[in-house]
Amino acid sequence: MPSNSTKILLLTTLVGGVLVSVSSNSWLGAWMGLEINLMSFIPLMSNVKNMYNTEASLKYFIVQALASATLLFMVVMKTLTEDLFTFESSTYTPMIICTPLLLKSGAAPLHWWFPGVMEGLSWENCALLMTVQKAAPLMLMSYLIEINAFTLSIILLSTIVGSIGGLNQTSMRKILTYSSINHTGWMLIALTTSENLWMVYFAIYSTLALTVVSAIKLSGTSFINQIMLTNKETTLMKFMMFTSLLSLGGLPPFLGFLPKWIVIQAMITNSLAPLATIVVVTSLITLYYYLKISYSSFVILNTEPKWNLKSHKNETTKNITAVVLSSISLTGMVVCTVITNIN
Repeated sequence: MPSNSTKILLLTTLVGGVLVSVSSNSWLGAWMGLEINLMSFIPLMSNVKNMYNTEASLKYFIVQALASATLLFMVVMKTLTEDLFTFESSTYTPMIICTPLLLKSGAAPLHWWFPGVMEGLSWENCALLMTVQKAAPLMLMSYLIEINAFTLSIILLSTIVGSIGGLNQTSMRKILTYSSINHTGWMLIALTTSENLWMVYFAIYSTLALTVVSAIKLSGTSFINQIMLTNKETTLMKFMMFTSLLSLGGLPPFLGFLPKWIVIQAMITNSLAPLATIVVVTSLITLYYYLKISYSSFVILNTEPKWNLKSHKNETTKNITAVVLSSISLTGMVVCTVITNIN
């Protein structure tokens, strides 16, 4: 793990790579931004003392290098056949250029690398991979994406794989990974309807993902069966974690329901009611495995061991961060009520 000054430098170039990519006026510039972003993230992931971090960074590098090489090849082919600076293109160009971008963002069926990489990362890097690293590919896809058979199949596969894949998992990292794949499907739907809509969805999803990761990191749990080992002193922390999880799943009283509600309305407006039905059902499946995690602590008669003496009293900064983020996710009820009354 790099030192704090190196971390700040790498995070700056990481965000700079995203900004270069999304503000570029040519595909070559967009590719360069993605490469800067990749080269900044790899040193943040790798850790000489941890074999799993090194393995995850190598997996991530190979997959992203493959996607970048494919994208560069497609861009060169596009330049030879059409034009480097235009985003308007022929019938198959969007499909061809979106494929490596879908691989970079971890959408199904190109998600095979995502769970393995997430399993070997620290919680901070997991949060970066689920949020910041998706921004540039999704923004580039927004220039090209349109409703056709290819896009609809990717959306359906992402939502179905993201919901069913998380059912049998015990690792919290893998559960969040499959949840992220499911949310990627929702964001692709938002991309096809409105550019502003996907930005709203992405901002709210990023906030909720950071909330969940900060709460889980604070509790020190990596697997579902460890959640029962948290003692009575951490009741507030457990409440924050589980309300944030339910908000991420899109349960109506919370903030996570708001972007899904807007996307469902947009789908119905665009005569995509069958697709809306399928994605809502898959979202209910994701809620099921979030409730499976939360149920043990929400019931009144739950068992708690007396020998676990781990205390979080000294971690004041982390506690404050988790409380602030979870309170943001809990304001969804107020926001939804205000919007309903305005309409």
